[in-house]
This record gives sequence, structure tokens and C-alpha cells, in this order.
Amino acid sequence: MDEAFTSGQRLKRAPETSTGLSIYKHCAMNLDCASHSGGDECPPPPDTWPLWRYVTKMKKTTEGGGNVPFTCNFCKKTYKGSYSRVKSHLLRFVGSGIKSCPKVTTSQLTEMSNLENEAMQRRERGHSKMVPLSRPVSCFSRTSSHYESMDAINSSFRREVFEPRKRKVGGNTPLETSSDFQAKEQLDSEIAKMFYSGGLPFSLARNPYFIRAFSYAASNHIANYVPPSYNELRTKLLQKERTNVEDFLENSRSTWKSKGVTIVCNGWTDPLRMPVINFMAVNESGTMFVRAINCEGEYKDKWFISALIKEVIVEVGVANVVQVITDNAPVCKSVGLLVEQSFPHIFWTPCIVHTLNLALKNICAAKNTETIEITYDECRWITEIVGSALMIKNFIINHSMRRAMFNEFSKLKLLAVAEARFASVVVMLKRFKLIKQQLRTMVISEKWTYYRDDDIAKARLVKEKILDDLWWDMIDYILAFTEPIYEMLRACDTNQPCLHLVYEMWDTMISQVKASIYKHEKKSDNDDSCFWSVVHKVLEDRWSKTSAPLHCLAHTLNPRCSTNEWQRQHPNLCPPHTDFEISRMRKICLRRLFPNEEERHEVNVELAKFLGCLEEFNDCISLRDRWEMDPMQWWLVHGSRAPHLQSISMKLCGQVSSSSCCERNWSTYSFMHSRMRNQITPQSAQDLIFVHNNLHLNSRKTPEYIHGNTKMWDVAGDAFESMDDIGILEIANLSLDEPELESVLYTDEVGEESRNDYDVLTHSDDYWPVQVFNLLLLLLVTMLISKVLSSASSCSPLD
Repeated sequence: MDEAFTSGQRLKRAPETSTGLSIYKHCAMNLDCASHSGGDECPPPPDTWPLWRYVTKMKKTTEGGGNVPFTCNFCKKTYKGSYSRVKSHLLRFVGSGIKSCPKVTTSQLTEMSNLENEAMQRRERGHSKMVPLSRPVSCFSRTSSHYESMDAINSSFRREVFEPRKRKVGGNTPLETSSDFQAKEQLDSEIAKMFYSGGLPFSLARNPYFIRAFSYAASNHIANYVPPSYNELRTKLLQKERTNVEDFLENSRSTWKSKGVTIVCNGWTDPLRMPVINFMAVNESGTMFVRAINCEGEYKDKWFISALIKEVIVEVGVANVVQVITDNAPVCKSVGLLVEQSFPHIFWTPCIVHTLNLALKNICAAKNTETIEITYDECRWITEIVGSALMIKNFIINHSMRRAMFNEFSKLKLLAVAEARFASVVVMLKRFKLIKQQLRTMVISEKWTYYRDDDIAKARLVKEKILDDLWWDMIDYILAFTEPIYEMLRACDTNQPCLHLVYEMWDTMISQVKASIYKHEKKSDNDDSCFWSVVHKVLEDRWSKTSAPLHCLAHTLNPRCSTNEWQRQHPNLCPPHTDFEISRMRKICLRRLFPNEEERHEVNVELAKFLGCLEEFNDCISLRDRWEMDPMQWWLVHGSRAPHLQSISMKLCGQVSSSSCCERNWSTYSFMHSRMRNQITPQSAQDLIFVHNNLHLNSRKTPEYIHGNTKMWDVAGDAFESMDDIGILEIANLSLDEPELESVLYTDEVGEESRNDYDVLTHSDDYWPVQVFNLLLLLLVTMLISKVLSSASSCSPLD
């Protein structure tokens, strides 16, 4: 058909150009619209413009353009606009001139986003196939009576232009798969360039927030998106994220009044020798980073530190704070006394992990001094065993060929453990025990003879020690009697509530250490042991300096300690109400917590009923639940008749006993000194530190932190200046799970030549002298080269 007439008007044939094709496409669309009953609405192809199905149009529209009133099927509000406004409304695009739909759920949003992305791909493929037709066509308005004569052409055109090819069952076409693969390759390349050019550590790839950002971008088409600018990141986005962090921390804050909170503080020095004090708020509901104070230029005496702690207490809420935990330094004890004078109901509690670590050092690394001469005489053999282990370690790792040979025989690494690390001796000996067979295989191999010539005497001594069964037996003995101390240290080195368990764990640990020593010495319980006497004295001295009244009161209020099952499980321990030390400490606590005598009398009456299982505490359900239920849960269920004790128990049973949460992985702050580098205000620096640390802490609460690709993603700390993971265990220097950390960090690197030969688990402070020395050496070499060049240039050929 060359020509058609409609309403008495004549249209010329469209030329064979892209413009003619566009006219033909428009006319064909009009004819298609007319084929619908009544001709009142023109629904566009659903596969090409899928979001029209989620709104109700009030008037006709074309394929995607044209303003038309429409009503959202979700929020029932009416707007006017084109398909792009429909998309912006439903997909919640910001800054598009239309309000986002508040009724669309996350699943619906994902479904519509996927539909729109698929439709966009179909539209792009469809437009790419629109070539000039070989045959020109004239078209007429949709009021023509000759619809039937156009059906064949219209149908053929629609099939060619608008209808996408049907996909084969089983996935994308090879062309689509190839295109997606190329796009993925390009995106991977761009991300890699970002890492390489910015000097970002590869551990950042495990950051869940990094993964989430690209996942969101992949599932949500944001047209013309531009990443945030330098100024936006350091100003309004930082303030916005601070608000978001404050919002999700509100759940933890809301529990402080009923469950209490512990203020944990610890000081350290960053890689630039800048002194910093961290403050964190911890309770059963979680850990919150409060602030980090730059103490540069300040004299850190008891007055200065106590003033900082008091400020944090006021910020958190005086009535909410149960205790303040610091390390065991003498100045910290003085600080604790000043805090208790200002707030009598708040207790200073020394860190139990520091106490156990100091006890291990006194036993395993005893020094020959007059005050501890007896201890040194009895524990000297431990020092000798540890010394020989250090000698073997240094002999292997200080020689590149021997180190390479060791790596051939052992998948695990030798660990150079610094003294600053908790239980450093035990950690090193545990690793030696794990690689015992590999070490023996190495020293009896032919390769060992090749790399001993530089120090034959020491090589012979190393071989003798490694093949000496008695030497290994002594290592087993050290690990056996220190295992109870090590296990208690691990139990307390967490953010989990354990204040009410410390007293019980300490007594149990003492009994287990004694049993291990007596078993090795083949003595009965009534026999005397000089070695046990020395070890027991070390532990008791440390306990006397650490034991806090709250330990005893929390132990008393633990319902399990007043049951027959507990007595059978701990036959050597006394019930709380019959132990003199516990009773004395408990009275001290109650006098400070309840200064009013009448109120304290009511508390004593409630305590007598609880300890004696009298009246309301004597029913069978309450007695059974004492052993089976968690202490906090028990007080929630059965403590309503003793409101004073219930209130105290709810607070004490949810508190920690160590300052580890304030130390672990916080020793690599780059943010404190990056404030000057990035020229941000002091308030912005505080906001940055607050957001940074609380995002870390919040991430640790998620299941992804324990399982999956993001497992323990932040063990590398904050060392964003480093490009590799050398020393990744250094920064996690307070964790006692180095084998687990190693399996996480080097899963993809086992067998690679680039794998580190050994780890140094140490504090970041130990590295600054090496860095300074390297810089000075480089400067000296540069000066020498300059001097040589200047001398050479000053000498002319005539001379």
C-alpha cells in the first residue's frame, strides 16, 4: 500500500532515512494504540516500559515520553509526568523533581529495579537494530477506517523493532554473556587501579562496607551518578554519617539506665609517638566508642587522667556508670581512688587480663633480683627453656636460606612474639609444639647440612635441642600448668559480660594449676611442693592487687553459686554467704551503693532471702532455674520481690572485666594525625574517629564477621598507608587466636612465594625506630651522592 487516507488528509511518503523511520515508528505506534478497544488508552509494550504496570494512567500516553496524570498503585497519590517521573517515584531516585514512594518495600524495590534494568537492555538492543527500511511507508492518523489494511505492516514492524528476541531457556545469550564479562573485567580493572594508585591495603577488599557499596551500585541503576567529592566526604556526608551512627547506637544507650555501663579507658602511643587515651562504653548490649583524647604536650598524672574520666562519666550519665576499668599501672590506681572519691557509687576495677599477663611474666620470665630470689631459683628452668626456644627461632628466621628451608617443611610460621603481647611466652611455646614434627624433619634432612656452615656450633645445639625428648617434655609441662591461666585470660579477653564469673574462675584456675603441678611431680594433695608454693604466691600477690569489691558482690548475686549442683561441681569452693572475704567485700559495696541505712537494711533482708532460698525464693521453679538459666534472665523472671537486688544484679551481671575492648586493634590510628594532613577541623576529626570506630564495632556484631568472605575483616587495623598485609598479626597483637587469624588471612596465599616468612606480633610502637633509621640512612646516602656529583662537576678536564 503506497498511500492511505484518513479524515480527508493526505500525507506524503516518508523518505528512506532515519527521520522517515522515526515517523513510521510513531505512526505504527499510533495504529497499535487504535487496535485497543475504545481507543481510550495506549498502553506501551510492557516488556519495554515495565513500570507503567505499577501505576494507573488517567489519559493516553506514548511509548515512554509525554506528560500524563498517573496514580501510584502503592501510595495512591496522583502525579503528572512522563515515564521517567514514574521511574523516579517508584525507584526512589533523589533530586528528580518528584517525591519517592514511601509505600514501596525493599523486595518490591528490588523487583522493579531488576525489571527496569532488563527493559533498558532490551531498549538499547532494540534501538541498535533500527535500520532504514527498504520500503518507504506512509501512515495516517488513528481515526482512519483502513486499520485492517495496515495490520500486516504494523505487526511486522512491531515484531522487528519493539519485541525483543526470546531468550533461550537456561540463561543469557552468548553475546550478552560476553558483554557482561567484559563489563565485569573493566570494573575489576578500575577498582584495582583505585587500590594501586591510592596505596590501599588489600585487606580493604574484605571490608563489608566496601562490598556493600558496589553491590548496591550493581543492583540499582542511578543515572549520571557521580561519586561524592573531597569536600562532601569531609563535611556534610561525615555529619550525616555521624547522625546515622548516633541513631543505631541509641538502642545500646537506651539500656544503660537499667543494665548499667562500664567506662573502659586505655592509653597508648601511635606510630608518630603521639599519646592518645581511648574511652569506650561497654555493657551487655554492646560496645560504643566514646572519644579519643590527644594528650600531646600534657603531663599525664593522676589529676589529668581522672579529670578526663570524670568528663566521660558525666557525658555517659553518672547514674548509669557501674565501674571504670583501666590497666594496673600505679598511676591508674591513684586515678581510680580520685574517681571513687567524686562518685562513691562508681568502682575502679583493675583489668583482670593485665593481672593474669603479669602473673605469667613473673613465672615464665622471672628476673634475678633480691626481692624475688626464691621465685627466680624455682622458675629459672622455665627461663632457660624459653631462652633456648628463642635461640632456635632466631637461628632459623635470621638466615634467609634456613628460613626458606623451614617454609618447605612447615605450613605454619614461626612467630616472633614481643613482650608487649599478652601471654607472649605461652603463645610462642604453643607454636613450637604445633611445628614440633616439622622442625625434627628439617634438622635430620640433607638440606640442613648445607646451611649450617656459617655457625656450626649453634647449628649443632639447635639440632640437639629439637631432637631432645626431655626438652620437649619440659615444654609440655610449662604449657600444662599454665593452661588454666591462659584459658582464663582468653575467657576474660573479650567484650562478653564476665564480671560475675571472675571470682569463681580465679579459684578454679588456682586449683587446676596446683593439680597439674602435683600430677607432674607425682605428689598427693597433702604433700609440699616448693615450685607450687612459688607459683601460688605469685598468683595470690597478683590477686590481692586486683581483687575488687565488685567481683565479690557480683559473685554473690550469681544464682548458680547458691545451688547444690554448683557445690558438687566446685567442692573446694565455699558458698558466697560462708566465705569471709566475699562477705567483707560485699559489705563494702553495699555501704557505697546504699548510703542510707534504712534502704541498706531492706537490701540485707532481700539478700538473706536470696542466699537462704527463703519465702518467694523457695519455690521449686525458682530453685531449678538458678542452675539452668542465665543469671540476668533469672533475675528478670524471679527477682521482682527483691527490687533492690534485682536492680543491682541486672547491672553487675552484664559488665565486662577487662579493658581489652579498648586496646584490641586500636593501636594504628592514622586519623589523629591525618587531621592536620587533611586540614579538617578538630570537631570533624572527632566525628571521623567516632564514626570510624563505631562502624567497626557495629560490624563485629553481625554474622558476617564470623563467617564468609568478610570474616574478621578488620584484623588489619587502620593502617591504610600500607599496601600489603605484612604484619597483619602485629596489629591484632592482643588476640590470643593467632592460628585462627592465620587461617583467615592467608587462605588465598598458601604456597605462594610472596607469602611472608614469619610474623612479628608486636605493638606498632616498636616499629618507629626502624622507620626513622631507614629514613636517616636514605638521607645520608642522598647527601653522599650529591657531594660526589658536585665534586665531579667542579673538576674541569684541564685540571
